[in-house]
Amino acid sequence: MPPTLGSRHLRRHGARTAQTCLILSRGQGYGVVAEDGAVAEDRAVTQDRAVAEGRARDRSALDGLAAAITRHRDGLWSETAAPRLTLVALDEFIAPIDIVYEPMICFIVDGAKRAVAGDRQWVTGRGEMFLNTLVLPVTAVFERVPYRAAVLRLDSGVLADLLVELDDARPPASRAAGEQISAPMSPQLVDALTRWVRLLDTPDDIRPLAARTESEILYRLLSGPLGTALRQFTLSGSSAARVRAVAAWISAHYAEPLSIGTLAALAHMSPATLHRRFKAATGMSPLRFQKQLRLQEARRRLVAGDTTAALVAEAVGYVSATQFNREYRRAYGLPPAQDAVRLRDRLTSAERG
Repeated sequence: MPPTLGSRHLRRHGARTAQTCLILSRGQGYGVVAEDGAVAEDRAVTQDRAVAEGRARDRSALDGLAAAITRHRDGLWSETAAPRLTLVALDEFIAPIDIVYEPMICFIVDGAKRAVAGDRQWVTGRGEMFLNTLVLPVTAVFERVPYRAAVLRLDSGVLADLLVELDDARPPASRAAGEQISAPMSPQLVDALTRWVRLLDTPDDIRPLAARTESEILYRLLSGPLGTALRQFTLSGSSAARVRAVAAWISAHYAEPLSIGTLAALAHMSPATLHRRFKAATGMSPLRFQKQLRLQEARRRLVAGDTTAALVAEAVGYVSATQFNREYRRAYGLPPAQDAVRLRDRLTSAERG
């Protein structure tokens, strides 16, 4: 069959036609790209504006919570009428202080704090929360002031009851026993915390509303990055719970001679396993943990006065006053008596300021 006009035309002009089509498609492509670029730019501007507005709302919410904490502060640490709620407020830098952490969550509303335990340390700042699940002696260093925080003391029974109410039977994922965790606070959590602290403005509301608000806070926590750790905190037979029991036992009997065999039996672990898991949880060995508790208690008693270094050494479990003086100086940089005078002078200056 002879070729048609159309086919001859295509063979003759095909290259030119193809080139023209390519140019047109390129031109159209450039137009589409230009349009998409403008749309993308508008979208980016909108997203940036939304992010900025969200951050402004977050700052405003934290400022409101900080103001509520300031209204009800009574010194550095303030116990409140709301069960398990403690407020922390500091306006000026102070020397590092020794604290024995209980199981708790610290919500940092303003400023920043570094906690040092053995070979480990954690820095938590504004808008973040810090979870600790066992008794732990630490040295706290306030790195930014003003500092404002709300502390929720953990009660495993309250958590377990909430999990039952939520019908939450999910097994917690495996994690290191007693691990300390830092994470950002969500806007919903900040809102619940603010309402919790503001209950102190109306004392009559505390009894009917505090427990409900605390449950809401715990619900938000269980739904967030701390959820796994909090679920494990409620398990009485877990390895984490057994390490917590050992830490609590040492804290209650710090002045007594320490037997690793006794502690291992208490934890239902071999001595080697206990040592490994205890150090993973606390950053120190059981013996170092005990020594830290002894030295912190000795320092507290010396600052309180009306005693001597020798009497304090004996009271906290040291048989040798020489060993006590040596370990105290290594920990705090001065002999016990001189360190006590220095601390009392600092406290006096702080009160005058």
